[in-house]
Amino acid sequence: MIRETIRDMNKVAIGRVVLTNREHIIALEPFDKGLVGTLLRYPYEVRSADEYFDEIQDVKVTKDMLDLAKHIVNQKSGRFEPEKFDDHYETALVDLINQKRAGKPITPKERPKGENVVDLMEALRRSVGGRAAETTAKSPGKTARKPRKGAASQKEMLMPIEGKKHAKAGPAKKAAARPQLRSA
Repeated sequence: MIRETIRDMNKVAIGRVVLTNREHIIALEPFDKGLVGTLLRYPYEVRSADEYFDEIQDVKVTKDMLDLAKHIVNQKSGRFEPEKFDDHYETALVDLINQKRAGKPITPKERPKGENVVDLMEALRRSVGGRAAETTAKSPGKTARKPRKGAASQKEMLMPIEGKKHAKAGPAKKAAARPQLRSA
């Protein structure tokens, strides 16, 4: 009844749901013979895009580079076949559980080393004309990126940890002595 009513009125229901020990706001929309739920964000979770993108420099991309990128995308395009994708995490977790059940020792796998890092722009330049790519070294005068600014509304989320002192706090005050109870 509610699904058909909000469908007829072109409305969305708003509710609350608890997932992973946290309350979320959810929008419920009619869909076919059921409802679709979409988790919404609280205002303090929504931040301005400027906080993330203001440090990125504007770059002029040439028509040749766009054409090359379109060519590569067209070559790699195909139909999406979800059955070709596996949940590697779940498979590894099941294998780990089975090893533990069998009483085999659990040893962590070695992490892959990041030695084979490829500069994509350099590889593209080489593949385009077969010419050597220009390497640009960072000049010693360059400054490091400035740290991201926190959202002003994020401060309301920062809670003091019991037993820790705040940097901005004034001189430490002595806690009032609590009266001790005597056993009779």
